[in-house]
Amino acid sequence: MASRSLGLRVRINHVSKSYHDATRELEVLRDVTCDIPSGAAIAIVGRSGVGKSTMLQVLGGLDQPSSGEVLYDDVSITALSEVDRTLFRGRHVGFVFQFHHLLPEFTALENVAMPLRIAGQGEALAHRRARELLVRVGLEDRLQHRPGQLSGGEAQRVSIARALAPHPAVLLADEATGNLDLETGKVVQEVLRAEQQSERCTMILVTHNVELAASMDMVFEMEPGGALVPREGATRPIV
Repeated sequence: MASRSLGLRVRINHVSKSYHDATRELEVLRDVTCDIPSGAAIAIVGRSGVGKSTMLQVLGGLDQPSSGEVLYDDVSITALSEVDRTLFRGRHVGFVFQFHHLLPEFTALENVAMPLRIAGQGEALAHRRARELLVRVGLEDRLQHRPGQLSGGEAQRVSIARALAPHPAVLLADEATGNLDLETGKVVQEVLRAEQQSERCTMILVTHNVELAASMDMVFEMEPGGALVPREGATRPIV
């Protein structure tokens, strides 16, 4: 089994992010500052187009901010080289995207085991962890199916299992239950929360799912410009 690590504190220091085209500059994030405790489960909510997905991309080091920095404990991931940032992500960060990005030529079991195999874990142990997670998200009958043989909801559950496989210190999720029916979404919600509490990882998710957001330790409302405002009455102690 992969070695487990405790969650990391995530600090967002005066982060801004703009995109440019031929005629204008689009400012998505403007001077955003927030401190997320180690081991916390955070939901970010807000209207579509306000910049939630952009924030996750910056937090995960998939996109560089125009200014400011993101720190995991004392490591500024924005100051790392692209190679070092990629290595850091592989060791410490799990992603669940809106679109599953599974490798089409591999089975569900192989897709989930892939990050463990890349990290050097043996096939037997990697497949054991992958099988365990796929069973937990209700896909015990789909282990040998390739992505093209899965429904959209099934593929999303595979991507969630893949993100959880290496025991990430920080889990970032973008609409993890957005493509799922209510019953399956509840199963995935319970798996995400149970894994987060068991691993004591830091989880930051973007969601429109009211029930999922309510199950988190803290809920932040993202305002235009990216300001993260704690939702009153939506904070519970972090154990």
